[in-house]
Amino acid sequence: MRFSSGIRFYSKYISLLVLAMAGFLAGGAQSLSNTPALLEPSATQYFQNQYLANPAMAGIDSGLHLNAAYRRQMNGIDGAPISKFFTADGYIGARVGGGVHIFNDQAGLMNRTRVALSYAYHLPLGDRGQTLHLGLSLAMNFQRIDYKAVNGDGSDPSIGAFNRRDNYFEGEFGMAYTNTHWNIQGSLPNIRTLFTGDNKAVDGGTIYFTAISYKFLPEGAISSIIPKVCYRGVRGYDNIFDFGLHAGFLHEVANVMALYHTSGSFTGGLGVNILQTVTLQAMYTTQTNGMKTYVDGGYEIGLTVNLFRR
Repeated sequence: MRFSSGIRFYSKYISLLVLAMAGFLAGGAQSLSNTPALLEPSATQYFQNQYLANPAMAGIDSGLHLNAAYRRQMNGIDGAPISKFFTADGYIGARVGGGVHIFNDQAGLMNRTRVALSYAYHLPLGDRGQTLHLGLSLAMNFQRIDYKAVNGDGSDPSIGAFNRRDNYFEGEFGMAYTNTHWNIQGSLPNIRTLFTGDNKAVDGGTIYFTAISYKFLPEGAISSIIPKVCYRGVRGYDNIFDFGLHAGFLHEVANVMALYHTSGSFTGGLGVNILQTVTLQAMYTTQTNGMKTYVDGGYEIGLTVNLFRR
């Protein structure tokens, strides 16, 4: 009876959390801005490095986590976007986690860099791993035109005027509920515009991100199976669902992952884990609908190093 009552209590709690997040997103989505990002975010944010999508994931467990990723999109054309990601996050103590997130994107003449610092608070809700996570990031964005890549008059005053623009500040908020199996989360990548109404972002970036996943722990060669559904609000485009599946083998020594995006693209990946410390992931994403005829898809390499875990 106590077990059944506990299940009902936490099911009710999870439902309230999801409804609250959904209401908050629905009320603010039309006025929120987004980070300068491409239509498809880093594929590592879905399973390998969830801190990329949600500051509440900073320091979610013990140890220090270092993540780096390199992505090249739209292969076959000059000036194709090249993105680089680096994060470091860890558990500081007293239910507090912290992290740093650095993103750089080069596409044609444009060079965009984002540097963010994150604070997360992890509140235990029970003795079976039930935890509420809240996170906040403060970030600076830098956008510049690369003079060396200009095919024309590099002294054009409009180029200089663009590069003299002020760098701009933004904030990001996230929350999540986790236990041994469930991971329910949502984040707002830029809350600055909610208060100022000043939008300096570009089309293609995420306005809000929500996700829900469940981790199965079977016995045998398959050590974990994680189905996941994400919903992204995207500025200037139709909102996108991501349907994903991640499977770990031989106590997570190897893994495969796959994602279908309703933008019309598909992501597949393979990974290997060395001594429960270093994870290397290789992924390929097909091009979105409407562009497959003109350009190829993109590839991404992700590296994770976990240190001082208990």
